[in-house]
Parts: sequence; structure tokens; C-alpha cells
Amino acid sequence: MSGSGSASADLARVGRRAVAEGLVSGNFGNASVRTGDVFLVKRSGAYLDDPGPLVPVPFEGDIPPGASHESLVHRTIFNLTPHGAILHTHPPYAIVLSFDHEEIIPLDPEGALLCPRIPVVTGDPGSQALGDRVAHALLHGKIAIARGHGTFAAGRDLEEAYLVTSAAEHACRILFYRELLGKGARQ
Repeated sequence: MSGSGSASADLARVGRRAVAEGLVSGNFGNASVRTGDVFLVKRSGAYLDDPGPLVPVPFEGDIPPGASHESLVHRTIFNLTPHGAILHTHPPYAIVLSFDHEEIIPLDPEGALLCPRIPVVTGDPGSQALGDRVAHALLHGKIAIARGHGTFAAGRDLEEAYLVTSAAEHACRILFYRELLGKGARQ
């Protein structure tokens, strides 16, 4: 498939950054890129920083064997939003805050600029319900947190999705430490 090698190389580059920053561990996390009449997604069980060949998934119909377990969520996002790429990671501070917040409002300037409002949504991993909720959130922004599961960031390309993910995790780290110090979210 044309573009698949380039998309895999882009995913590996972004995956290396995500792993180095602690946004994923093991073979968790996934990413996808819209291309023509399909999207290319990381294989189930592949590492984000070494994805190998990507799996082409149609925008309708059956999910091909070997595609990421989150392919239904990715498909729903692509079908309902104009975004060109999706990055799903498991950033620890975002996950911790997702248990006690309905949304995250970054206090730091970078977070406020790149992700001024981060909604927290619910749904089982890989489910249509999660896909619907994340896609709705991504109509109005570039990132959402699936409660207890991780972030779904979207953008024109994987680089933009990564930058938003990184900024969101930084913002969540700041809020976590403020709450730990008893300062609350805003003072």
C-alpha cells in the first residue's frame, strides 16, 4: 500500500518520543493515519516505537485481523471528525487525574495553548461507546482522556497528536502535584 512505509516510519519516530517521555510502556498504545479510503493503524501487540507494517482498515465493514484492539475507536474518530492522525497513549498523570475529574483545565501556558480543555470520557477500551464519546470530544478539541485508560489525541498528523499528548501530560503532572500539595486545581 502506498504511503504505508512512510506512515510506519512516522509512527516509529513519534513512538520513540512517547516511550522516552513515559507516555507508554511495553507494547501499549497505538496510532493511526488517515490515507485515502482507509486508515493505517498499528498492529495489535506491536510496539509503538517499532510498529512494523501497519494494518489498512476500511472506514466501514469488518476490522481486519491483526489490527489494534482500539481500531473501532480510531474508525469512529475518523468518521466523525476531520483529523488526519490519532495517537493513543497511557500517560500516568492523565490516567490518575481521570479518576477524580470530569475535565482537566491546564494551568501552565503550554497546556492552555495546546489543550485548553481536556474532557474525561468513559467507555470500555475498544468499544463503540468509547469511540462515540472520544470522537464527540475531538470535534471540539484535540485530546480526550478515557477514564483509567489513557489519552486519545488527534491532529493533522502524528507529530501534532504527539505534541498535544505531551502538553496534556505535562499539564496533568502540574495539576497532580498542586493537588498533592493541597493547593487544588486553581487558587
